Amino acid sequence: MKDWYQMNEEELLKYLDASLDGLSSKQVQERINKYGENKLEESKKDSIFMIFIKQFADLLVVILLIAAIISLFTKDVKSAGVIIAVLILNATLGTWQSVVANKSLDALKAMSSPHVKVKRDGNIHQLASKEIVPGDVVLLEAGDMICADARLIDEASLQVNESALTGESLPIDKKVDVISKASLADRINMVYSGTLVTAGRGEAIVVATGMQSELGKIATLMNDTKAKRTPLQKTIDRFSKRLAIGILLISAIVLVLQLYRGTPLMEALLFAVALAVAAIPEALGSIITIVQAMGMRKMAEEQAIVKELSAVETLGSVSVICSDKTGTLTQNKMTVADVYLDHERIDPNNLSLEKKIHRRFLYACVLANDASIVEGEGIGDPTEYALIDMYHHVKGIRHPQSGHLLSEGMVRDLLPRIDEVPFDSERKLMSTRHNMKGKMTIFTKGAVDVLLNRCKSIMTSEGVRAITKEDIEAIMKMNHSFSNDGLRVLAFAYKESKEKLTLSSENGYTFIGLVSLIDPPRHSALEAVAQAKAAGIRTVMITGDHKDTAVAIGKKIGLFSEGDKAVTGEELDEMSDETLAREIATISVYARVSPQHKIRIVEAWQKSGQIVSMTGDGVNDAPALKKADIGVAMGITGTEVSKDAASMILADDHFATIIKAVRNGRVIYDNIKNAILFLLSGNLSAILCVLMTSLLSLPLPFYAVQLLFINLVTDSLPALAIGVEPGHEVMNRKPRDPHASLMDKVFIKTMIIQALLLFVFVMSSYYVGLSSSFAHASSMAFLTLTLARLFHGLNSRGKESLYRLGLKNKYCFYAIGVGIVLVLGVSLTDYGRMLFKVERLSYMQWGAVILFALLPTILIQLYRLIREYQS
Repeated sequence: MKDWYQMNEEELLKYLDASLDGLSSKQVQERINKYGENKLEESKKDSIFMIFIKQFADLLVVILLIAAIISLFTKDVKSAGVIIAVLILNATLGTWQSVVANKSLDALKAMSSPHVKVKRDGNIHQLASKEIVPGDVVLLEAGDMICADARLIDEASLQVNESALTGESLPIDKKVDVISKASLADRINMVYSGTLVTAGRGEAIVVATGMQSELGKIATLMNDTKAKRTPLQKTIDRFSKRLAIGILLISAIVLVLQLYRGTPLMEALLFAVALAVAAIPEALGSIITIVQAMGMRKMAEEQAIVKELSAVETLGSVSVICSDKTGTLTQNKMTVADVYLDHERIDPNNLSLEKKIHRRFLYACVLANDASIVEGEGIGDPTEYALIDMYHHVKGIRHPQSGHLLSEGMVRDLLPRIDEVPFDSERKLMSTRHNMKGKMTIFTKGAVDVLLNRCKSIMTSEGVRAITKEDIEAIMKMNHSFSNDGLRVLAFAYKESKEKLTLSSENGYTFIGLVSLIDPPRHSALEAVAQAKAAGIRTVMITGDHKDTAVAIGKKIGLFSEGDKAVTGEELDEMSDETLAREIATISVYARVSPQHKIRIVEAWQKSGQIVSMTGDGVNDAPALKKADIGVAMGITGTEVSKDAASMILADDHFATIIKAVRNGRVIYDNIKNAILFLLSGNLSAILCVLMTSLLSLPLPFYAVQLLFINLVTDSLPALAIGVEPGHEVMNRKPRDPHASLMDKVFIKTMIIQALLLFVFVMSSYYVGLSSSFAHASSMAFLTLTLARLFHGLNSRGKESLYRLGLKNKYCFYAIGVGIVLVLGVSLTDYGRMLFKVERLSYMQWGAVILFALLPTILIQLYRLIREYQS
């Protein structure tokens, strides 16, 4: 068998049993069964059993297991049984957290996977990359990520960046010609999975998918990489290590004090270890991961697909959003408003093929255009299919021979495209060459100022004549009139030429006319910009449109106010870095900018200390998306290159979705901080109780098994419930400083006050019980601390009172309910009392326990209500 690159088109189609119209549904199903899905095999994940076993790979847990074994040898079977049971329950909860988090991340990974245009059954479909099979005909265009190895059968100025595969940094010019023996990097008629289309377009037949692709052959190297921990997780890891050392020292002190007082070695050791385990919030890491993963799932449900956990943290700090206009701040439903031909403003519904200038204009709209409308759905750039939609509404377009109505497809068949130079944001033009009745004709559309400078004549109803200064002034006046109304304007021109179409061919044109298109602002964008302003977030518009158009839209959506400035790309080029740094805060609109300008704008904002989010959809936007703190790619109009470079993908392309994501980022950070505050304040209160009784030579307030129960019941479930708090008034404050410490002075002060409150009332309960016996004192202290920490979960939902927080978080009440049921099971059943060494309490003692457990929450809520009333 020949290699794929050595086959011609006929051999290729025959060998793959394929067609240029694409595979049939039956063939697709057969090939999926034969070759499997088009995806790389990931490194083998741990089974649920292995995840469960790894929960025991913790120093303190190992020490507890050793203590349980020693207890068995000393015939303290009950204590050993309780320790093992609690550890198993903890491990089960940890396993559940890991499985849920992994499922969430896998679902998000699937949502952000590349899509590809494919011909099947003669129609074009957009499918997930995993659905591609050998024999599929795929359509490629600038910005696409190639998702399978394929042999080219058609191309137009196609260039592919293969650096991910070959290491070649420059884009490769691709051709369809058969070539002889060649190395991978020299197979210019092939495209490979994992590479990026940087320019042009093409068609190719898939020859290898998944692990059979060239990328699949080196996939084992990729499978060895490990997931990176987020900055917040690293911060928590460092804090946890320091906390562990501190608590182990305290536990050692308690151990020495117990031994000094004559407590048996094993009993003292068991208690010291249990105290350490109860005090260290070992569930913190998994709680942070699952809260972030659940937050990411919620964002995905709201059309914001966050690709990295670290991006969730950064979202809460965003202070500047640099947003594209079209489709993001506007509806992305372009419609033609007016046409300007022969110095006359015309309603598009009044266009007629009877007039030569109208006909030439309509042909230009259809031919210099890559969009199409299939079953009422526009495929391609919104501006381009707005032109096609306009053409559909022109009456009487008929085939010259058959007399049948002409669709845009028929026009393209009658006047086939011979050459093309695709649009790019640098030159702001698109050109195609066609054979029109034996005359080679180039049609070009693009920015008015750019194209007009390349015209030497103008088409009128009387014919073609030299363009004059008065013509140019009239055209520019109409352009400004359209732009001032917030309309997007395109110019059209043509020339008859036998030369091959290249960049150097784009001059010497005959001007045809202008078309103005409207893309009204999204109603949601108006509200979102106002929300962003209230949240201390600056919204900046960056667009390739005319300055007047951009300013008009900016005013309508509220991001351009009195005193703000609008700057064009040319004006930006003339500004020094120092000047830009001085004026950056006053510029709200950037018009006629290139992707290179975007990087400079991002850098200027970042140098001023801001956290920047940047939106983009094109190939050339990728560097700016990488440079921004949060790169945001468009999910509908965005290229696969931009999606790959971004931290977040907008599935609906709406600006309002960015604001929702920022809000969720703030909520997630707040919830994690509140969960940490809850854990540390509760654990500190337990340590204070033990230290107080040890220093006063009083009996210890808790048995080791009781501390383990507290750790299980009052740590994970309430903390997770706090982690899904919906958030309150998070958009009424400025963005947080990303460099600020998680545990600042206010956090530490709050933690100490709350811990002291819990400590005071637990010790009060202890002293009430001490009047009866040590056993009653221990039981009352244990039950009071357990219930108090459960109720304290309500305080930790936020900084506001429950009156303002409301009852939205049902999971908090579920966690309290489950905790109370477990407490009752321990304290009211004979078996529970025996296992956890709890005495039977009188009604008076139970009343004291409940009162002292409620008082910390009551006092905290009263303080918050008074503070809110005064403010």
